[in-house]
Amino acid sequence: MSKSNFSTTPQERYLEDYVEGTTHEFGPITITEDEIVQFGKKFDPQLFHMDPNGAKETVYGGLIASGWHTCSLFMRLFVQYYLPGQASLGGPGVDKLRWLKPVRPGDKLFARITVHKVKPSSSKPDRGVLFSFCEMLNQKKEVVMTMMGINLIRYRNKG
Repeated sequence: MSKSNFSTTPQERYLEDYVEGTTHEFGPITITEDEIVQFGKKFDPQLFHMDPNGAKETVYGGLIASGWHTCSLFMRLFVQYYLPGQASLGGPGVDKLRWLKPVRPGDKLFARITVHKVKPSSSKPDRGVLFSFCEMLNQKKEVVMTMMGINLIRYRNKG
């Protein structure tokens, strides 16, 4: 699933290519039990992220991915397909991050990103701020994660 109306590739993309209100979809990316366990052990060592048998006795009834793991998978799709390769200047963070449903082994995840707002910089005319409403969905089209991404992006023809 890749549904996008960009007329440029990520490497050719600049801030003026992001149109407020447009939605772009990318994926899938599949998560495995082994990936969940390895990520959990290394970065989020809670029982329901590390131990498939022990996780059965938790409120989740089985192994689930760390929310941070879900964010990492989203970031892969976000950088690979949505952000501009050369015009991206990083970002100050995200707002309103929410994990809405558990992500389980074998889930196929998709990124759905809506251009929320494009705001020119008041101090640096060669760039602006891109606000993107970001969702991660599973194969059942259930939204498992949301956040507002904030990125600094250069203009193609300014500065």
